[in-house]
Parts: sequence; C-alpha cells; structure tokens
Amino acid sequence: MKVEEDIKKAVEVLRKGGVILYPTDTVWGIGCDATNEEAVKRVYEIKRRDDSKAMICLVDSDVRMQRYVRNVPEVAWDLIEIAEKPTTVILDGATGLAQNLIAEDGSIAMRVTREVFSKELCYRFQKPLVSTSANISGEPAAQNYCDISKEILDAVDYVCWSRRQEHEPHTPSSIIKLKPNGEVKIIR
Repeated sequence: MKVEEDIKKAVEVLRKGGVILYPTDTVWGIGCDATNEEAVKRVYEIKRRDDSKAMICLVDSDVRMQRYVRNVPEVAWDLIEIAEKPTTVILDGATGLAQNLIAEDGSIAMRVTREVFSKELCYRFQKPLVSTSANISGEPAAQNYCDISKEILDAVDYVCWSRRQEHEPHTPSSIIKLKPNGEVKIIR
C-alpha cells in the first residue's frame, strides 16, 4: 500500500471516531482524535490504563499546538527548536481537547513531530492525535510493528502499513513540564 493511501485510510478511520495503530517519531503508537472523548476512552480501555494518567498529543506544527494550549511559554518554542530528539512538552491551559485527555491540573502533553509519516498524518487530519505507546500499561513499549501484541492489534480499527518492516531501536520521547512562570521540570 502506498503511503498516500495509508494516510488517507487512517484519516477516514480517525474522522469516524476510530482508533488506529501508527508509526511515530518515537515508538509505535495507539492514536485517535484528541478532541473526541469517546475515542480517547477507547484508547484508555485498550491500554487498560486509568484515565487519570494523561496521554500525549501529537501535532504537525507549532501553529496547531497553539490552537490547543492557551498560552505557550516562550521557552517551549526554544526547547522544541533546539531538541535533538523527540521532545514532549507538558503545558498548562489545554483547550478544545477531550476532557478525559487533559490532566487534573489542566495541562496537556504535546509534541510537534518531525517524522515524515506521522507529520503528514497529523497535517491531513488537521487536529491533534493521541499518541500513546502501543502496549498494555506496564508492558514494554512497541519499538517496531513486530513488537505489538495480538491483543492490541485486534483492538484497533486500523493498523497503518507504513514502516511495518522496520527493526530499529526506537525510544520514547523526552518529557519536559513547563510552567507559565518559566519553571522547567524534566519528567523523562
């Protein structure tokens, strides 16, 4: 299947409130429309994860991130620009996202992806995508497609074809929490 067709099919499923498996700039992810509360609930159920543990959102650009966070501190742009590996920032003031995705303190974890497939997928979808590792909570993250359990594969509505052949080491992103006052806390 061509990348173009793969993205088109994934976007169709996402627009209908479905859940997908897709390659990201880090590990393989379980994804859904980050503005759809029912879809987000399904992701928590698939991962067997308590919904008090917030998940990451992936976006294709700084502009898209600004639509879903009230005030992005200046230091966030600097971090995103200079980061050499994928970096997720936790920002206060989440808006326009599924309530069950936002942490109790009103923050959201977001990452601007630079990886070709996930960036194009986010761009075509025109909304943030949930991006949580393709595994049951507590189990190792699926670095490659071949690492994803049958249980996870069977639980989603669409599995992307792109990058299934890869067998490379991938690691989760760095996570940095930023407060509006400029305070920076490294989480991972």
